[in-house]
Amino acid sequence: MDQVEASIRRYLQGLDSADREEGDVAEAKSVRLKEKIAALREQMQAFEGTEKVLLATPDQQISLTDPDARSMATSGRGSGIVGYNVQTAVDAQHHLIVAHEVTNVGHDRDQLSRMADQAKAAMGVEALDVLADAGYFDGEEILACEPVGVTPYVPKPLTSGAKAEGRFGKQDFTYVAEDDTYRCPAGEHLTWRFTSVEKGMTLHSYWTTKCSDCPLKPKCTTSNWRRIKRWEHEAVIDAMQDRLDRAPTAMRVRRQTVEHPFGTLKSWMGATHFLTKTLEKVRTEMSLHVLAYNLKRVIAILGVAPLKQAMRA
Repeated sequence: MDQVEASIRRYLQGLDSADREEGDVAEAKSVRLKEKIAALREQMQAFEGTEKVLLATPDQQISLTDPDARSMATSGRGSGIVGYNVQTAVDAQHHLIVAHEVTNVGHDRDQLSRMADQAKAAMGVEALDVLADAGYFDGEEILACEPVGVTPYVPKPLTSGAKAEGRFGKQDFTYVAEDDTYRCPAGEHLTWRFTSVEKGMTLHSYWTTKCSDCPLKPKCTTSNWRRIKRWEHEAVIDAMQDRLDRAPTAMRVRRQTVEHPFGTLKSWMGATHFLTKTLEKVRTEMSLHVLAYNLKRVIAILGVAPLKQAMRA
C-alpha cells in the first residue's frame, strides 16, 4: 500500500507537469497518467479490503494461491518463499526417512522434541541421539528432549550483537557453578543480582561493579558495566555445548545424513515442487514421496528379493 501511495504521488506530480504543457503530446500524456492513477486507486481499494481480512487472521498472512501456504524463512537477507515446511528425521546409517511431517510454520524452532520423539518411536529404541542445525535451537525444546530419552546436538546460533561489533560475547564468560557466578575475560566474577521473567522464561542477571576500571572494558561493553543473563535451565544448554565440543564431526554427519534425502527428493520433484494445494493434500503428496524414497533405498540396501520376503513376513 505504501508503494502504491508513492506511485500515485509520483504520477500526480507528472500530471501537474503535463497540465502546464501544451500540444497533442501533453494531452496524450495527461490521459495516460490519469488512467494509471485510476488503476492504482482501484488497486488501493482492493488492498484496503484485503487488509481487513488480513488483520483478522491469526498470523496476519494470506496466500492468494493456496490458503494454507505461509511465508517460510530463507537464508537470504530480505528474501522468502511462500510454501510449506517439511520436517524429516533420517537415520545416519542407511539414510532412511524414519519420520516426517509437513507444517506451514515458517521456522524450525518448535519442531525438535516432537520430531525426535516420533523418530524414537518409529525406530523402537529407548534412547536416541539427535543432530540438528542451528535453526532448531530453542531452550524449551532442548529441555523437552531429556524426558523422552533424546540427547540433542544442536549448535547455538551466533546472534550476539556485542560479538558482531567486535566485543566479547556471552560465550567468552565462563559460568562457575560452585559459586553461581560468571568469570569474565579479565578474571573478575559477575555475581547474581536479581531474577526476572521475560517471555515466560525465568532469567537470572549477573554483573560486577568493577567494570569502570577494567582495561578490557572497550572490548566488553559500552555501558557502565556488563550484564549477563542466565536461563534457569541453562545447565541443559551448557551440557549440550560440552557434547558438541567433544563431537567435532557431529554437524558434518548431520549434513551427510539429512541433506541426502532432501537433495534426492527435490531432484525428483523438479522446479515445480509440490503439485497439490492445502496442507492436507500436501501432506499426502509428501508421504508418497517418502514412501517411494524409502522403497528405493531399501531395494538398494537389501535387494528386491529380500525386500519382498521381508514384506511377506
